Amino acid sequence: MVLPADGHVHTEWSWDAPNGSMERTCARAVAIGLPAVAFTEHADYTPWVVTGSDLDGHEHLQAFVTPGGRLIPPGLDLNGYRECVQRCRCQFPDLRIITGVELGEPHQHTDVAARLLDAGQFDRVLGSLHCLPAGLQFSEMPNLYRQRQAAEVIREYLAEIARLITSSDVFAVLAHIDYAVRYWPAGAGPFDPNVFENEFRHALRALADSDRALEVNTRGRLRPEIVRWWREEGGTAITFGSDAHEPTALARGFAEAAAMVEAHGFRAGRHPYDFWTRLG
Repeated sequence: MVLPADGHVHTEWSWDAPNGSMERTCARAVAIGLPAVAFTEHADYTPWVVTGSDLDGHEHLQAFVTPGGRLIPPGLDLNGYRECVQRCRCQFPDLRIITGVELGEPHQHTDVAARLLDAGQFDRVLGSLHCLPAGLQFSEMPNLYRQRQAAEVIREYLAEIARLITSSDVFAVLAHIDYAVRYWPAGAGPFDPNVFENEFRHALRALADSDRALEVNTRGRLRPEIVRWWREEGGTAITFGSDAHEPTALARGFAEAAAMVEAHGFRAGRHPYDFWTRLG
């Protein structure tokens, strides 16, 4: 089968991808027969509290932590990114290279996000949620799970996803609706999406009503139930994203994800880089 385009990829232009490389990712795409790739670099404006083991395995991020214990993501080097895209388009003329950005919490940063989008003129804009309020500050998922019951974190996350959708219209694709599930604590037992069906459906309904696409992110395993609920709530479009932060992760798990999505009534478009759309 022809793999779907990878619509969510990070390179050296994302602040949290020290092993990323746009050139090597393009070479990998050509090698595995991927028709298109969207380089959706991070644009994050929410500082969050870093405590305990939050950076275990990601010690390189310590450079962005203030003495007060807040991680402040650096800005996107838009000029450097665009120059790199152009070089890669010349070097890999048979690969469709899509420009993009992943906006973290765009509903919290409307002005700065609008300025970036106006300057960048990106082909693909993802909206994502990585942090939740914790008192007067924000925290990422690992820290939240240490402070609250696991089920409470999931419910708060999905409620904020719905607010993100209804409060911001600057993105076309909702990234990793199951982001909080990546960090689900082992001590809470196996994660069962059916426990949170109402909350997932509420967020999916809001996304469907806004006529935007749901991303199937293969960095984790999106449960088939969520794709079924997406269809039942009126969702019409799906994209695939590996969320790769290094070239070897490009399109990881795409064959299995595409088969699962197809089983729920979605099909590829005319071109391999098109959104997948619902039949009937």
